[in-house]
Amino acid sequence: MAIEGRNENHSGPIRLGMVGGGNDAFIGGVHRIASRIDDRYRLVAGALSSTPEKSQASGAALGLAPDRIYDDYKQMAIREARLKDGIEAVAIVTPNHVHYAAAREFLKRGIHVICDKPLTSTLADAKKLVASAEKSEALFVLTHNYTGYPMARQAREMVASGALGKIRLVQVEYVQDWLTEAQDNKQADWRTDPARSGAGGSTGDIGTHAFNIASFVSGLELESLAADLQAFVPGRQVDDNGHVMMRFKGGARGMLWCSQVAPGNENSLKLRVYGERGGLEWCQEDPNYLWYTPFGQPKRLITRGGAGSGADAARVSRVPPGHPEGYLEGFANIYTEAAEAIQARRAGDAVPDEVVYPTVQDGLKGVQFVDACVRSSKRNAAWVTLD
Repeated sequence: MAIEGRNENHSGPIRLGMVGGGNDAFIGGVHRIASRIDDRYRLVAGALSSTPEKSQASGAALGLAPDRIYDDYKQMAIREARLKDGIEAVAIVTPNHVHYAAAREFLKRGIHVICDKPLTSTLADAKKLVASAEKSEALFVLTHNYTGYPMARQAREMVASGALGKIRLVQVEYVQDWLTEAQDNKQADWRTDPARSGAGGSTGDIGTHAFNIASFVSGLELESLAADLQAFVPGRQVDDNGHVMMRFKGGARGMLWCSQVAPGNENSLKLRVYGERGGLEWCQEDPNYLWYTPFGQPKRLITRGGAGSGADAARVSRVPPGHPEGYLEGFANIYTEAAEAIQARRAGDAVPDEVVYPTVQDGLKGVQFVDACVRSSKRNAAWVTLD
């Protein structure tokens, strides 16, 4: 159903607002670039910082009109909802503890939400946000950007087609080194503060990405897990390393390793999926290649846009084979999938079946995963079910 009033103008780029993402915020710049790559959005408003002064300065630097730069997200949601040319969608790129309250303000006013992951900092807030999203006419999109990579889509298509047979094993890891020592900077500060990040450190920050891509590609649903979490850096209040064993419905087994204290690793997200008839391997740091090994046959390299690459990868690719696509393009694919859905809503049409993006339910599963990891580790890595 089309949302009336503010969205009567169904033509042109989607009018986008942003909460968080000011001058000194890395991820805000990433979201803005991603929204512009396919010319589907125009940033027109923002509450860009937790302080009015920083928000005003950031908005001015981005060229926003002075009356569309807001001191806080609630003020922004109220006024933008009343404007005929107000925002149609908002990107929420704040620390985790702000996600629920900010998203709720826009959802209840019919403004589509594109939210950074994880969904929220607590399981209670995640459940409340799911309820808010289900009550709203607006869409909720979660930016698990690695699901936007063409070869991740290729792997998912191959699993779903039965190329690997019944899935038996899933191995996934996301490993970094940047928190090997205590650091005094904004990015490290909030990520290692449980009041802002939530109870999970590396599990919430990058473990949720690993869990999400494993679930996205394999199509499996997690049944239970056993987690051993560590905070190796003295004084750190959240985990910086985690080893997780997983049992999936249907009998498949998995292992997940997330770490931010592994020297020599930058953003090493790797996924392996093995079935009765073959296996797949994909690495985010070399994202245009997918290794496929049919059982008993030589390993085969499938390249983005090359021989063996299918329709799901092709529809989210922009440049010819051999020209790398990666992080920003994967992020942009999530934004463009969201744009397809929003523009369908503009016209009162159903969202096309081929449009794929992480939803609020995917976000809930991620927060449930973190909660289960923390509970399990406190019980000496006991097996626990998701909430």
